[in-house]
Formats: sequence, C-alpha cells, structure tokens
Amino acid sequence: MKTAWVLFFLLATALACVAATDDIVGLWYDQSKDAKIDIFKCGDKYCGKIVWLQEPNYPPGSKEGTPGTPKLDNNNPDPALRKAPRLGLQIVQNFQFAGDNLWKNGTVYDPKSGKTYSGKITMVSPKELHLRGFVGVSMFGRTETWTKAE
Repeated sequence: MKTAWVLFFLLATALACVAATDDIVGLWYDQSKDAKIDIFKCGDKYCGKIVWLQEPNYPPGSKEGTPGTPKLDNNNPDPALRKAPRLGLQIVQNFQFAGDNLWKNGTVYDPKSGKTYSGKITMVSPKELHLRGFVGVSMFGRTETWTKAE
C-alpha cells in the first residue's frame, strides 16, 4: 500500500510539472496593450505571433506606409520580408521550458526596430509574464510585462 502512495505522488508530481510547461500558452497583451500575441507550442518549444493590433493599418498622415493599408514589417533587415504584414507575424520563437516558471533560449523579434534579441520569459503569475529581450547577456536588455488576454 505504501508503494502505491509513493507511485501516486510521483505521478501527480510529474503531471503537475507537465502542466506548468504549457502555462504560457494562450493570448497575451504586450506591455502597451496595442498588440495581442498568441503563444503556442511549436514542436517541443514555444512560439508566438501577433494576432491582433489596436491599429492594424497605417493612420492618416503616416510616413511609414500608405494610410489605410495594413502595417508592414518594413524595418525587417531582410528586404524580401519587408512586405509581410505585421498582423500574423511570428515574433516569439523557440523558447524552451527550464522549470521554475522560466522559459529560455528563445528569440524575440521587434517589428518596430527590425531587431531580433535573445530572450527569456518568466511567468510572474497566471495573468502576468515578463519577457526579457537582450543582446549577449541578460543584464544588457529590457523587460516588458505582458498580461493575459481574457
């Protein structure tokens, strides 16, 4: 009987760990709340794409693009990708669950600057995560707070 309890405890612990790996899956608002990002599993890693923009089209008087047309990834370093719409753009790539509410070894793309950064994601609570983008070491970077979209 004691062996059964030990096995039950080990199984319950293993299932709790598996569930924790997927806690970031879902819809999240970026820090400014002008974009919604869908974080999803991509193989055994985690990725995310822009699925909503508060302002999906260039506004009147825009110098970045033709007013009234969809915003493009016009700052992409690859000229062939500059005509891609921002809506639907994958900006979070290849994060791996590392335990203790941490996902790391991924990259974050900033379509406003056209730059890609190394990144890590820390889940602060079920409704809040910190996404840190950096160059080289985490000390030299910036953290954004994303909130769960209801």
